Amino acid sequence: MLTAGTAALVTALGLVSPPVAAGMSGSSPDAFSENTVRQIEALQSIKKSQHAGESKVDSRLLVEQKLRAQRMPASAVPALGSGANVSAAGTVLVDIRGQVSEELLKGLRESGAGIRAVSQRYGSVRAEVPLNAVPAIAGRADVKKVETANEAFTARQLAEPATAGKRESKEEKAARIAGELKKAVDAKGQPGIAAGPVNSEGDRAHNADTARQQFGVTGVGTKICALSDGIDSLATSQARGELPVGVDVIPGQEGDGDEGTAMLEIIHDLAPNASLGFASAFNSDASFADNIRKLRFDAGCDVIVDDVLYFKESPFQDWIIAQAVNDVTADGALYFSSAGNEGNVTDGTSGHWEGDFVDSGKSVGKYAGTAHNFAGAAGNQIFEPLSNASGRVPVTLFWSDPLGASNNDYDLYLLNAAGNVVDFSQDVQSGTQDAYERVDTTGVAGLRLAIVKFSGEGRYLSLSALRGRFSDSADGLKAYTSPGVTVGHSAARDAFSVAAAPAAKAFPRALEPGDPANPAGPFPGAFGATTKVERFTSDGPRRVFFQADGTPITPGNVSATGGEVRAKPDITAADGVSTSVTGFTTFYGTSAAAPHAAAIAGLVLSGNPGLPPADVREALINTAVDILAPGRDNSSGAGVILADKVLAYTGASPQPLASAGQPTVTPADGGSALDPGDTAKVTVPVTNRGDGTATSTSVVLSSPTPGVTVAPRSKSYGTISPGQTGVNDFTITVPATQELGVPVVLNARVTFAGSFSPTTSTFSLPVGTPSPVTRDFAYAGAAVAIPDSDPTGVTVPITVSGVGRASKLTFSVDGATCNADQTSTTVGINHSYVGDLVGTLTSPSGAKATVFQRGGSSGNNLCQVVFADNAAAAFSSVSAANAPFTGTYKPVQALGGLAAGTADGTWTFTAADVVGGDTGSIRSVSLHVNGFVQPAVAERPAGVGKSVGRGPVKPV
Repeated sequence: MLTAGTAALVTALGLVSPPVAAGMSGSSPDAFSENTVRQIEALQSIKKSQHAGESKVDSRLLVEQKLRAQRMPASAVPALGSGANVSAAGTVLVDIRGQVSEELLKGLRESGAGIRAVSQRYGSVRAEVPLNAVPAIAGRADVKKVETANEAFTARQLAEPATAGKRESKEEKAARIAGELKKAVDAKGQPGIAAGPVNSEGDRAHNADTARQQFGVTGVGTKICALSDGIDSLATSQARGELPVGVDVIPGQEGDGDEGTAMLEIIHDLAPNASLGFASAFNSDASFADNIRKLRFDAGCDVIVDDVLYFKESPFQDWIIAQAVNDVTADGALYFSSAGNEGNVTDGTSGHWEGDFVDSGKSVGKYAGTAHNFAGAAGNQIFEPLSNASGRVPVTLFWSDPLGASNNDYDLYLLNAAGNVVDFSQDVQSGTQDAYERVDTTGVAGLRLAIVKFSGEGRYLSLSALRGRFSDSADGLKAYTSPGVTVGHSAARDAFSVAAAPAAKAFPRALEPGDPANPAGPFPGAFGATTKVERFTSDGPRRVFFQADGTPITPGNVSATGGEVRAKPDITAADGVSTSVTGFTTFYGTSAAAPHAAAIAGLVLSGNPGLPPADVREALINTAVDILAPGRDNSSGAGVILADKVLAYTGASPQPLASAGQPTVTPADGGSALDPGDTAKVTVPVTNRGDGTATSTSVVLSSPTPGVTVAPRSKSYGTISPGQTGVNDFTITVPATQELGVPVVLNARVTFAGSFSPTTSTFSLPVGTPSPVTRDFAYAGAAVAIPDSDPTGVTVPITVSGVGRASKLTFSVDGATCNADQTSTTVGINHSYVGDLVGTLTSPSGAKATVFQRGGSSGNNLCQVVFADNAAAAFSSVSAANAPFTGTYKPVQALGGLAAGTADGTWTFTAADVVGGDTGSIRSVSLHVNGFVQPAVAERPAGVGKSVGRGPVKPV
């Protein structure tokens, strides 16, 4: 806190008065003390004097900047902290809302900003900016608001309270994970594909283990994807056999942390044959929303689950994250989200109140603002007291105005027992802003909150101390609470909000001193009617006043009788379960509950392919075991779900899933390549990856390529048992006019008796004899710095000419002399933490392939590294001990997919550093291209030589 700076500002305003000591009585329940009034007046004076540009700045940022501009010592507001987290370098992390363009990004960089996340769709940029640059940024016409970065947390409940001790550094974490991975590989060999020895107790408590046996469904044919903080230990879990290979991670969205790894382990335990995917939710709120959409529309996820709450998510309208949830559920995805660990009224653990504004009649000094009366008809109390254990928690205030269109101005103040302002939030709401304010509590006892209506009409209010508690104070203030702390995208209409119940051992500590014991779970038994929810699980329901676009649900009524009431949470699932992930060996919180529910939904879809989302919802709700109060209740929703009951309700059965694999081509002329005019045998394998037997299996093989004939058009494959492969031969004829390098496209449509039928696979068969001559094209410019922690990265061009269509592509990071000096000028990419990097190659047509992605851990430098589709090892297999990194590796995405169309033109390579704290440069990279042998043109193979200077590495 910058107490001296605050006082200087107040002195400058002529508002100095003696401070009130902490031990003095600061206020009565129904009035502000004179001391409090003076301090609020000082802050309101700043608000009243703001010009148009300043009104676009978060009030805490604005005050922080004004404090730093004043150098006069004084002590008029002794306890105030601005709430702005300013780094030692004088920068702040902000969310810039407005019209996102290259011009805006360029302007931000010129102001000294570091870009952290960009969302075109949601008009948002997260950036680290110099505090003194904030006014100029806010003054831009394309900027609507500059806010303190919207923070978030997961719904993990720590078995031991978080402490302010030393955090594990990047290097320490990398060394720990590398050691765990080596130990796992040494113990079990290569990464396995079956569930490992550590199994979630929720598998048993939900009857999922016996249900898989009884109904013969394992998740096959479904893709379940998670969003959380990160998957740092993914490779370790794979090496231990706890997770399968091939988890689909959105490029650059691996995140930081391991809650995502633990969530994926839970999903894999219950639905072991489901495909898995992941993206981080922690780059920014808009990035989270973008990643929800990417998991559905790019990665094809059927079930999506997250455990994250951003503090600015409105309780009264679906904001950008909830809108993304609405988008994917409208497209047929099932979405599950943690209800939260913010407590509930029934267990007395809530820090939430909502209701209509009640004018206390108590004005704040010379301004028109009046305080809210929490007591309502029962009396007059303008303070909401916090428990003494509610230290360092965010407190949010929302009111029933549409997002981006609030013209009723409310402010929020946090006071100590002496009546001193500890924190405040007083943004301007004049018709184009959000109805939102936030403060953060300190570790001081006796804190209380006050809501002031600065101007405008009375509205329905929502006040939440997230992970805190409203509690009667020692000086006579009564705590007022109400149900409904579940907010945000978890409360989206078609999302499943998931509460938590312990599967096994009770949560091991009291949530606050003096609390009763926490409930234990049934393991090794199953959940039943006597199951209790965790005392910290968040309650509902959720009253919503506006559609996602801001349209009123009940026009003219935004009070306690208006809007719609959504029954949230929806269902309850297990927490307090085991995973193999360090820090999550026992995983508590609704963070653990949501993936259990998502996995059970995956089993439902696996045994009932194509089942409409409404039918899945009906099954989960109608088969849930009623717990707590009879019928649906605010803490557990419809009750706790059991896999066997849901699968029986839906009539699930083991389903075959037969699909065609990569064909083998044998030209009739005995040649090694398929040439124009050739006739060839095409052998098409069909594998049944499903749970059931594929009967009456057949393949229809066709080609959209003009002039290509296929004979016969179809063939029977008969019966294929689970895990087995059948093969058949077809004959294709390629027209003599087929252009070299233009592939023959084959569509294999597999039909069989089963709900997943038919499946269609498309294959491209190269036409022409690949040239043995490799042509090398290098980036010819100077070294280019890779911006730290900037997902937009830096891009260099590689110009290709005289090749035509490509038969083979490889990419190399070059260098003359390889070493691990992070400042080296003789390597291809020098960087002090290669594991921060994502490399992407883009063809002239705009097609992209991820070359490497967060591999190499804390190792320095890439030098003489070749990325080739036929390589045996993935770059993700290297560790820091291998630095500087050399050798040949398989790219994350096949480079062959970039070969469509001519290779001639400008290619680009982009390197993005997606984690803060390390730097480096692109120095020397190359593209190596083989064309096709032209008729009657002899090509001489190129000699293999050693790379020297800045020249490219020759791929073998």
